[in-house]
Amino acid sequence: MSEYQTVGKVSDFAEGVGRAFAVNGRMVAVFRRGETFHAIDDFCPHMGASLAEGHLEADTVTCPWHAWRFCVRDGTWEDNPRVKIDAFPIRVQGDEVQVLVEPKTPQTPS
Repeated sequence: MSEYQTVGKVSDFAEGVGRAFAVNGRMVAVFRRGETFHAIDDFCPHMGASLAEGHLEADTVTCPWHAWRFCVRDGTWEDNPRVKIDAFPIRVQGDEVQVLVEPKTPQTPS
């Protein structure tokens, strides 16, 4: 079972600016909105751009390559809510920002 991993201090995160981190073999984009933090899969499923490099407005990050938009709260693709990327639990412990990421298990052929 995975545990929360520290990705930085609260003061390391600027308002509205994403940062990418490798956590448990996954790339995770972390965003700060006020005193609230969100963590989603860093890679856009369209062409693999880093969502941490995207523009954040309200709860939506826009992919820097082709403008796909994702909700940073739950990973929902804003243009087709049936499609989602992974969102991860995140917490602040003292002044540390921590993310819980379960390692991806390899797919086995059926």
